[in-house]
Amino acid sequence: MAPMKMALMQALEKILAMPKLNRTRTGLYPGTFDPITLGHLDIIQRAAKVVDQLVIGVAKNAGKGPLFDTKARVKMVEREVEALQRKGLRNIVVMPFENLLMHFAHTIGASVIIRGLRAASDFEYEIQMAAMNYRMNPKIETIFLTATEGTQFISSRFVKEIARLGGNVKPFVNSRIAAQLTERLKQESGRRKVNPEVRD
Repeated sequence: MAPMKMALMQALEKILAMPKLNRTRTGLYPGTFDPITLGHLDIIQRAAKVVDQLVIGVAKNAGKGPLFDTKARVKMVEREVEALQRKGLRNIVVMPFENLLMHFAHTIGASVIIRGLRAASDFEYEIQMAAMNYRMNPKIETIFLTATEGTQFISSRFVKEIARLGGNVKPFVNSRIAAQLTERLKQESGRRKVNPEVRD
């Protein structure tokens, strides 16, 4: 069985193992999480309080050219979720996916898609996506959670740019994620020195 399918099956087993009362409303928070930031964690913690079960869907999203592969991103998110679970948020499951979002949502039985809004500039894109998703499956609603004041400016893209330029990213991601990001960029830099013809 392919690693992605195996991970999906394992996560589905976790869902089925949860008490029946926790299956009344499943929310899906999708993203690339390349890497997962404090902004993502803010949305995750708040979303977990408004649904019975929250599935964090880590998209393969090869078109975005992620810095970390899917397996690494799933592991990063799982470690962050484990910390939240120790604080009492035990209704969160992490699952990878590579198909259409609405197909994945249907597969896991989600009735709600959770999306975070950082600024007004996000709204136009997100409202279009929500309308398209509703047209594909009107049984699944989209809920928007606005970023809290301290996380409105955080994005994975900016975090990676800051890290590439040698800046401190610890105000934007947890320390273990910052360490992984530094190490991954060192590996990337080493490959470019060996293959100088490689361009962004």
